[in-house]
Amino acid sequence: MAKKRAKRSIIQVAKSASTRALIKKLIRYAKPYGSKILLGFLCMIVVAATTAASAKLMKPIINDIFLGRKEEMLLPITGLIFLVFFLKGLFTYGESVLMAFVGHRVIADVQKDFFNVLIQADLKFYQKRQTGDLVSRFMNDVGRLNNAVTGTLSSIGKDFLTLIFFIIVMFDEDWQLASVVFFILPIAILPVIIIGRKMRKTSTKVQEHTSDLTILLTQAFQGVRLVKSYCMEAYEKSKMSEVIENVFERTLKGVRTKAVSHPVMEFLGGIAIAVVILYGGSEVIKGTHTPGAFFTFITALIMSYEPLKRLANLNANLQEQLAAADRVFTLMAHKNEIIEQPDAKDLIVTKGSVTFKEVNFSYDDEKDNQPVLQHISLTLKPGQRAALVGPSGGGKSTLMNLIPRFFDVNSGVITVDAQDIRNVTLDSLRHAVALVSQEVVLFDDTIAANIAFGRPGASLEDIIKAAKAAAAHDFIKSLPKGYETFVGEQGMRLSGGQRQRLSIARAFLKNAPVLLMDEPTSALDSESEEKIQSALELLMKGRTTLTIAHRLATVRSADVIYVLEDGVITDRGSHETLLKTSKRYQQLSRIQFQEAPSPQDSA
Repeated sequence: MAKKRAKRSIIQVAKSASTRALIKKLIRYAKPYGSKILLGFLCMIVVAATTAASAKLMKPIINDIFLGRKEEMLLPITGLIFLVFFLKGLFTYGESVLMAFVGHRVIADVQKDFFNVLIQADLKFYQKRQTGDLVSRFMNDVGRLNNAVTGTLSSIGKDFLTLIFFIIVMFDEDWQLASVVFFILPIAILPVIIIGRKMRKTSTKVQEHTSDLTILLTQAFQGVRLVKSYCMEAYEKSKMSEVIENVFERTLKGVRTKAVSHPVMEFLGGIAIAVVILYGGSEVIKGTHTPGAFFTFITALIMSYEPLKRLANLNANLQEQLAAADRVFTLMAHKNEIIEQPDAKDLIVTKGSVTFKEVNFSYDDEKDNQPVLQHISLTLKPGQRAALVGPSGGGKSTLMNLIPRFFDVNSGVITVDAQDIRNVTLDSLRHAVALVSQEVVLFDDTIAANIAFGRPGASLEDIIKAAKAAAAHDFIKSLPKGYETFVGEQGMRLSGGQRQRLSIARAFLKNAPVLLMDEPTSALDSESEEKIQSALELLMKGRTTLTIAHRLATVRSADVIYVLEDGVITDRGSHETLLKTSKRYQQLSRIQFQEAPSPQDSA
């Protein structure tokens, strides 16, 4: 039992520390807008004062107008009522606009910083996370921070100040009765505080299931062609229905937990009001209190009930928002593994040679993890055309990804023109490398913008020149809007060959000295492949090129071919040399070319 209490105590301390840390982060984002928050608080003071004044006016209304029948008081009191409500409306508008500005400004600032973290994150970060989850955190969870800021400030400011002014009014009318009332009402806050502690856990679960919903939705839309081709609509509906039900159940659980406070507060509030009517009514009957004083007191009491409820629910509401903040700030605290050295210098490319020296790599640093690449040593000479061949999963794509430093080696060195790539700036390194892949990435923008993606300031003349070199100009000009044609999400409005030619045009425009190609023609028809192969020949001219070959026919003309199997280079040489010396290459060649066995193999 003692151990359980100690464990529970440790958890509570940890949660308190976490809550304080999250609140500090939110305050840091709100701090630049302190002047607007201050103005908002000044508006809240006026709103709170005028709200309390409206209750205080009940006394002269009852005593002087309805009971005293003082005609001369009618105009001043009605004028005062108008002034009070006019000021309340005016300053409520000011407070609402100012707090909305602060809340939405904080959201915008957090989203900017969050996106900066996401876009700068290394590829390993994305390998461990799903796109839908990131989108959910960016949109849904960040959006909840608005309430965490504005809701909290409004409750602390307007509701708290309003309650203070009402307390002043009530104590001014009858301090003994006010003391009794405020002995009862704080008891109502206790269950609300207890409920608030449960809300953060419940809210976190809701947000996790909402994230699952976003993930499933993203996958369904991205794979809609596959879903339809395999007639899996019913299956996707079933999965989506299950996730939606999970979100519904978790949300309802949160609502039920939060709603428990309402009957408790209503019951205790009813007791307080009943006590006031019982005591105050008897005092009015005895003649020790005026009806106006009684109505002022009970009006102030009833009007103080709503701000008191909001303040009591503040913790529960805040815990909901902090659960979202925790999901956001956890990712924002991500530290990249791929970082520049403090003294990193720009890469100076004079020739374009690339060298691997005893490179070892695995995707995780655990000692028992199977290495993906082992003892890789190779040199790509300036202007040389090299190729990587071998079975799937052998490490070809991984090796290529090490050159632009998408990942860091575990040991060994990679150099470009004798400069260790870990000692140069990432921008200068990646500007020196162009990538053309079979999986073309196009953005929902114009053709011109997609070609110029690596050079945003490129002129239309340069873009057209690159398109002509990539054999893309003719099909672009045949489109109604030419280079201003929007390609759709992932270039869905274009054919596979057209998308690939835009990718090649992008590489032409970048004009990098080192070219990496993950066989861009492997998924194309023969006509498209012929056009693109001609464009690639022109693109490779004068550039150090490394190509991943899935079909040996595309690399016969390579200067050197590396056979990569299980992360190890087993053979190297030209196509003709490897046909004579490499059994593995001979095997690959027979499968693809149906060539006769070499004499050595026959022997």
